Amino acid sequence: MNLKEYFSNGNTVAGLAKTLGKPASLLSQISCGTRGCGPALSYQIELATNGAVGRKDLRPNDWHLIWPDLLKRSDN
Repeated sequence: MNLKEYFSNGNTVAGLAKTLGKPASLLSQISCGTRGCGPALSYQIELATNGAVGRKDLRPNDWHLIWPDLLKRSDN
């Protein structure tokens, strides 16, 4: 699931921003696709959403280069 879907399922930008200690505007930009999500923040979002939004969802083009250990767990 991507961030846009996560927020449309009743989760709030403000709530996740508070949990992460990040500006809500940053998460809004990432969810709209106007800003990318760095590796560290991708991992933090995965943890904060209990895996609902995964690193692979946030970085679909290069996750396998950043986290090669996920290849073994990938069903793609």
